[in-house]
Amino acid sequence: MRQLPEADRDALRIAQDPKFARWLDQITATGGCTHPIHLSGTTTTYETETGAIVRHYDTRDEPGERLLVRCRNRRATVCAPCSRLHAGDTYHLVRAGLIGGKDIPTAVRDRPRLFVTLTAPSFGPVHRAAERCRPRRDGDACEHGRPLGCAAVHTPEASLVGQPLCPDCYDYTAHVLWHAHAGMLWDRFTRGVRRNLATAAGLPQSRFHEHARLSFARIAEYQQRAAVHLHTVIRLDGPTGPDDEPPPWATTDLLTNAVRTAASRVLVHTPYSPAIGELALRWGTQFDARPLHADGQGPDDDAVAAYIAKYVTKGASETGAGIDHTLTAWDDITTAPVTAHVRTLMRTCWRLGSLPEYEPLRLRAWTHTLGYRGHILTKSRAYSTTYAALRAERAQHQGATRDEPPGTTTEAHWRYLDSGHTPGAALIAAGIADGLARTRECYAEEKVVEGRRC
Repeated sequence: MRQLPEADRDALRIAQDPKFARWLDQITATGGCTHPIHLSGTTTTYETETGAIVRHYDTRDEPGERLLVRCRNRRATVCAPCSRLHAGDTYHLVRAGLIGGKDIPTAVRDRPRLFVTLTAPSFGPVHRAAERCRPRRDGDACEHGRPLGCAAVHTPEASLVGQPLCPDCYDYTAHVLWHAHAGMLWDRFTRGVRRNLATAAGLPQSRFHEHARLSFARIAEYQQRAAVHLHTVIRLDGPTGPDDEPPPWATTDLLTNAVRTAASRVLVHTPYSPAIGELALRWGTQFDARPLHADGQGPDDDAVAAYIAKYVTKGASETGAGIDHTLTAWDDITTAPVTAHVRTLMRTCWRLGSLPEYEPLRLRAWTHTLGYRGHILTKSRAYSTTYAALRAERAQHQGATRDEPPGTTTEAHWRYLDSGHTPGAALIAAGIADGLARTRECYAEEKVVEGRRC
């Protein structure tokens, strides 16, 4: 008799458990999370004066005496259900800063707003998609004997796209150190924008914050050449934020000029190294700043929010630029599933990390991201709502949290037990996640095609 696979046997065992229905409720509540967190503990609400218990919850009554909660990982390659939820939260977070909502006034839509792209400079010629990589003349070659051009026209999916024409000519050191200083470049860029706005308005730079406030949300995206570039929404508010109107001199044209000037002038020097010297780092020449107008002229607000939400779920491995976990040894780089170009960047990062002058950059700890140390999504405090507020609102809507009666106190004691699924549980969770995804697709289709049913 043919034996069932291990996952199927485990799924049958789970289904025969007397508390299977409750376990299924927990998995459904996590959205079919592929790597849930297992918690054990109690929550007790009691009257403050009398000590009488109003409500008590204990995981000893749950299947396996544990409660499963979402892992909340943003990467689709790690947990698709949680990344989808994170993308939705990101969409609403960015969108609220563009058109209002989530306690942000709708008046922000009429403020000076830009969608800006900042790129890394060139570290050497690479193969490009949909165009000739570089004009090639017979006999032209670099000092290493490789052709200076490529006559082929590559498709966007071609494996050569983003790879250096000559790896020996490519400045891998500058690439890694640029990544390591990208946060400092951004900080000096925003300071430069404020400085330029103050100068244009005839204000002392130190008093700009008394008249206006720069709000932003930005996302980092890896290009095919494995260099990070930043997409950011920039908005100009009054001094207290979105609830305050900006001064009369604050216009879209003024903001655009301030952003362009700041991007062209930013300069960061790396720490001096006896082996490398001192590098001067700037933004790339491929710069774009598009006004966002309330009348629909220019990029669409919803499209901008969707674009940023799309990329927030992509991990380094999904973009082909690095991997999603830290590396602890040189041999880990050799076995990493990456291109030769990315592997060389990782090795450069690891080598530079051994130099004492670069120790504060923690390059070895960030080898898996090619030296880039920033968050994928960053926003200023006053730009919009927060992930925590969005999660709390969703939990309230789903009935997962309750408003405690006045005069009561809640005590909670929780501890971490484990994470992940058994093979059978993973099989069932994947089915639930797939069912929920199909339901969402059907709902979206019904909204687009009136009267259609799945």
